[in-house]
Amino acid sequence: MLCLPFFDTSLLTVFVFFCVSSIVSMFLNTLTPKFYVALTGTSSLISGLILIFEWWYFRKYGTSFIEQVSVSHLRPLLGGVDNSSPTNSNTSNGDADSNRQSVSECKVWRNPLNLFRGAEYNRYTWVTGREPLTYYDMNLSAQDHQTFFTCDSDHLRPADAIMQKAWRERNPQARISAAHEALELEDCATAYILLAEEEATTIVEAEKLFKQAVKAGEGCYRRSQQLQHHGAQYEAQHRRDTNVLVYIKRRLAMCSRKLGRTREAVKMMRDLMKEFPLLSMFNIHENLLESLLELQNYADVQAVLAKYDDISLPKSATICYTAALLKARAVSDKFSPEAASRRGLSTAEMNAVEAIHRAVEFNPHVPKYLLEMKSLILPPEHILKRGDSEAIAYAFFHLQHWKRVEGALNLLHCTWEGTFRMIPYPLEKGHLFYPYPICTETADRELLPTVFHEVSVYPKKELPFFILFTAGLCSFTAMLALLTHQFPELMGVFAKAVSFLHCSHTLASSLCKSNPQ
Repeated sequence: MLCLPFFDTSLLTVFVFFCVSSIVSMFLNTLTPKFYVALTGTSSLISGLILIFEWWYFRKYGTSFIEQVSVSHLRPLLGGVDNSSPTNSNTSNGDADSNRQSVSECKVWRNPLNLFRGAEYNRYTWVTGREPLTYYDMNLSAQDHQTFFTCDSDHLRPADAIMQKAWRERNPQARISAAHEALELEDCATAYILLAEEEATTIVEAEKLFKQAVKAGEGCYRRSQQLQHHGAQYEAQHRRDTNVLVYIKRRLAMCSRKLGRTREAVKMMRDLMKEFPLLSMFNIHENLLESLLELQNYADVQAVLAKYDDISLPKSATICYTAALLKARAVSDKFSPEAASRRGLSTAEMNAVEAIHRAVEFNPHVPKYLLEMKSLILPPEHILKRGDSEAIAYAFFHLQHWKRVEGALNLLHCTWEGTFRMIPYPLEKGHLFYPYPICTETADRELLPTVFHEVSVYPKKELPFFILFTAGLCSFTAMLALLTHQFPELMGVFAKAVSFLHCSHTLASSLCKSNPQ
């Protein structure tokens, strides 16, 4: 080993620095401005290609490719823990749930708690001058009426033939006139339904008409029940009479609920569900849940949820948020964010938070209405599950139940936003449920009156860091290439100065380390 006892370490460092500086200076002097243009242009091109690929990958899979490679491959090599497997497992469960869904992504459902047109929607129009229902929503209702209240054998009964035409009328006065004309011929259950829904100006008047409709509907139901096995025509007639009778009894129960006779309404709904257990399309259990919450009968609410919160049934905001409310009720009165951050969440608090996250993932529009961060409007007659329309319908009837449970809204306020950090990518993947439908916003704009209501849009995930980084790198190198092309000599001097400063900084650091004093 060569020893230089007469050389001080600092002098040796300075000597090496000047040698390296001379070599670097000679190398930089041999470079032409074209080299700098080519270098910066190539760097800009490569970073631009990386940016395009990163953006495409993010749009398709909802995550950064560089970030995913770092987490999936580099972290295990460096001794880190791979947390991607639970997410993948949940995602695969979500995909399995998606395969079990028999309904289309943007299927529009009848609102189980829809208001009465004459007694509620029209009164709103008289007071404010605004139309709470869109043409698309009312057209869907007309289609529902024709599906549930008519059949091919209506021409055999004159009153039903008139009502078949009445349900197709666009003019409300023409429909009401046709219903009166049908009642002049005989007691027609569907005519009473139309008058109760559209002509009655109060719930009391609507209830009287529905009671008359029950008598007429039960008579038709009993007659068609005896003949249902005599042919396809009689079977269709019996199916229609069944739909009519169930609709009337359900609306009668809703009248009782609106008039304050909640226990009576609960009994009517339970009897209806026992008598017609297969008619789940009317979602009577959601009416029952709301009435039981009004009675604060939480044990019965839990029993109903246990029956209907099943993986094979289409979920709803009512089911998910009611389950979250019951879990929150057990801990919300003593919940404190400061205390929870110090000691951590207890098991009951963790269950409540997970239930809220589950509900928010299903429909993320609900919390802003429950927390009164966004104003409510009258709910539409049809809703889109997981959409803004369903959120309005749920919050309109259930906000009072959340306010009644002490601390429930505070717990919701503290935890609901954390859901979006846990979901892989809302628009493309499902964490606990099937993927969020992309067409929801478009359908909600058709269902809701956008003239005076701003439709809530599903929150978008922020761009990953590496996309922003590559975008900045691409822009910076492109700017350097342009400046080098326009001012080659100046940029050459700048490059040499930067290299000299870097070498000077390296020398100073070396001297400081060798002579700490």
